[in-house]
Amino acid sequence: GGSKRRQEAEAAARSSVFELQVADTLDGEKQPQLIVKGALDREQRDSYELSLRVRDGGDPARSSQAILRVLITDVNDNSPRFEKSVYEADLAENSSPGTPILQLRATDLDVGVNGQIEYVFGAATESVRRLLRLDETSGWLSVLHRIDREEVNQLRFTVMARDRGQPPKTDKATVVLNIRDENDNVPTIDIRKIGRIPLRDGVASVAEDVLVDTPIALVQVSDRDQGENGVVTCTVVGDVPFQLKPASEGEGEPQNKRKYFLHTSAPLDYEAVRDYNVVIVAVDSGSPSLSSNNSLLVRVGDTNDNPPVFSQAVLEVSFPENNLPGERVATVVATDADSGKNAEITYSLEASPLSSETPGSIFSIDPDSGDVSVQAVLDREQRDTYEFQVTARDKGVPSLQGSTTVVVRVSDRNDNEPRFMQDVFTFYVKENLQPNSPVGMVTVMDFDKGRNAELSLSIQPGDHDQAAGIFSIENDTGTIFSTVSFDREQQTSYTFKVKAVDGGEPPRSATATVSLFVMDENDNAPTVTFPSNSSYTVLPPSSNMRTVVATVVATDADTGLNADLNYSIVGGNPFKLFEIDPASGVVSLVGKLSPKHYGLHRLVVQVNDSGQPPQSTTALLHVFVNESLSNATVVESQVARSLHTPLAQDIAGDPSYELSKQRLSIVIGVVAGIMTVILLILVVVMARYCRSKGKHGYEAGKKDHEDFFTPQQHDKAKKPKKDKKGKKGKQPLYSSIVTVEASKPNGQRYDSVNEKLSDSPGMGRYRSVNGGPGSPDLARHYKSSSPLPTVQLHPQSPTAGKKHQAVQDLPPANTFVGAGDNISIGSDHCSEYSCQASSKYSKQVRALQPRAP
Repeated sequence: GGSKRRQEAEAAARSSVFELQVADTLDGEKQPQLIVKGALDREQRDSYELSLRVRDGGDPARSSQAILRVLITDVNDNSPRFEKSVYEADLAENSSPGTPILQLRATDLDVGVNGQIEYVFGAATESVRRLLRLDETSGWLSVLHRIDREEVNQLRFTVMARDRGQPPKTDKATVVLNIRDENDNVPTIDIRKIGRIPLRDGVASVAEDVLVDTPIALVQVSDRDQGENGVVTCTVVGDVPFQLKPASEGEGEPQNKRKYFLHTSAPLDYEAVRDYNVVIVAVDSGSPSLSSNNSLLVRVGDTNDNPPVFSQAVLEVSFPENNLPGERVATVVATDADSGKNAEITYSLEASPLSSETPGSIFSIDPDSGDVSVQAVLDREQRDTYEFQVTARDKGVPSLQGSTTVVVRVSDRNDNEPRFMQDVFTFYVKENLQPNSPVGMVTVMDFDKGRNAELSLSIQPGDHDQAAGIFSIENDTGTIFSTVSFDREQQTSYTFKVKAVDGGEPPRSATATVSLFVMDENDNAPTVTFPSNSSYTVLPPSSNMRTVVATVVATDADTGLNADLNYSIVGGNPFKLFEIDPASGVVSLVGKLSPKHYGLHRLVVQVNDSGQPPQSTTALLHVFVNESLSNATVVESQVARSLHTPLAQDIAGDPSYELSKQRLSIVIGVVAGIMTVILLILVVVMARYCRSKGKHGYEAGKKDHEDFFTPQQHDKAKKPKKDKKGKKGKQPLYSSIVTVEASKPNGQRYDSVNEKLSDSPGMGRYRSVNGGPGSPDLARHYKSSSPLPTVQLHPQSPTAGKKHQAVQDLPPANTFVGAGDNISIGSDHCSEYSCQASSKYSKQVRALQPRAP
């Protein structure tokens, strides 16, 4: 009803975890209660937000609501969990303390102290706790002390992750550490007894009558390392009648453990040699490899019954030098299997079988007790080992005896300084040696022993400090290294000192001088000092055979065979005119010069040394074949062009000579026709001249041909025109050259003569240019036995207007010359690579003036 109010609370969001119950109180009120009806898991959900609503029973009902937040507090209901159940890692042995190995990681779903994890060792041995450190907070596992794989090759233990809840919860993981091997153990050689041959304290007693190939000892070689570090090779050192043979060929035998039998390899003779010091060396395959050795003293026994026997076949005693005389060194004891007189023993000292020295002057022995005493002051530097034999004789008849060897090793004191084998070490090294290469080895020794003989080597700077920073020395081997590459041409030798300091207290030192000489390598090519490529030599055409043209001079910075030079012409000698002496470089003329050889010759000279491999240099030798040199500028320009011409192209003589010979056969026909026309013109002129002279009559004292051959006065005034710069106009190369080929009276052929008509109008004169620019001077080389008539061309002749004209002028001297009005004495006419002077023969030139028709 209206007076009764009804109160109800319910969750707006239905939940399977919480339930709202309403209870009636004593005073009639209703009290809501929140009941947990499901399991709470903070790790799944750590809070809930509920909507509570209260509603009365009116009509209409009225209500109100509130938000209820329920926070789930954590309880330690989750254990830590490792990421992996097994952690495995490799660790190199001898790792330094503090080296991190791996990090253990565990997680806990709880929060607060319930989720705070600490790491501790679980099931771990004491060695694990001693060698490893586990950080409780971070879980890092690190090295606490160095681990030796040979002591433990694997560490296997458990680690616990524990939270801080109450009570705490834990998880555990297994850690497996495999210790990786390093080559830090030398091979071990263990010599053991085999068969009936006794072996004790490193001494094997072998009867002299044993057969060859009898095993006398078992040699076990082992290496505590693994893999290649433990693979051992074993050999016997020295020339002894013993050898090692593998005890088995089984494939299952470990690589780091091998067994050998020590066999006799030759007959034994007690009377010849009683003791053999058999040294066995074992080397492993590590990098770097380690080695060790062990020795076995093989004592050859005589075949006697029950002689006195010593408990030790060899007694080694260390005794300090500078002792007091009379001190006891050792006591030897021998036993005899016999009894009575045969077992009563008397001791005496005798020389060792390997030595003829009598020990009585230095050592003495009590014949009854066997006490050995020293009677003199020992000096290890004079002698570091005394070996003598103690003989025990029984009193039987015949007496039998036994012996033992006493080795007295004199211990050292640092009373000697180091000593180099030489005061001056001389080494020879090749130049251009790679840096950091060995250049020599010094040998130094110290008569002391042990630490007193441990030497430290160093390079000492000299007065000029030339070795500073250049040389270093390896302390163990005495090998000297160079940090630079030597250059003999820069420096031929080095001198410095090497100092050796021992490890005694106080230390002692010594020095030695090292002289290093650099040997020559063929690393320098020859250098041509004469001639230069741009120079040239003038060679007259009249030079005789074997005329010295020039001498090629070259030097080489190397020495010996590397500087032994030989010369050769490798190009530019197509006519085989020149020859070079291979040893001296003298270039000689070996062929006969002809007109086609006039001009510039370029010889390609190669200079080779005699090194292995040889080196060479190429030089150019220019030879200008001509009578004289009047225009050096032209020759120099030809040389300049030669320097830009490939070496495969020959430059030799007149390049137009062969071309002129080919044209000669063509031109000779043309010349024959022209000469016919000229002869007809001459006949007409002569007829007119005679007719004119007949009209005027004969004048006494006046030559008939004066008007014909005498030049007119105005010829001197008419000279070739100059260009604007005041120089004579040049004609294009070969633009006015023709080839003339004629026959001498005796059937020989004439060479070419190249002529050019004067460009001056009305002068009627012709200028002859011998062979064109630079062609040979033909006037000197072609003569005839009989004179021929002179032939001239008039300007009005039919061929006078053509560009090229041929004129054959044979004066009484029967020598080809040119007729011209402007040919100066001594001028040169040059072709592309040849140039000839016409000064010698230009005096015969006549100026001819044709008459007007």
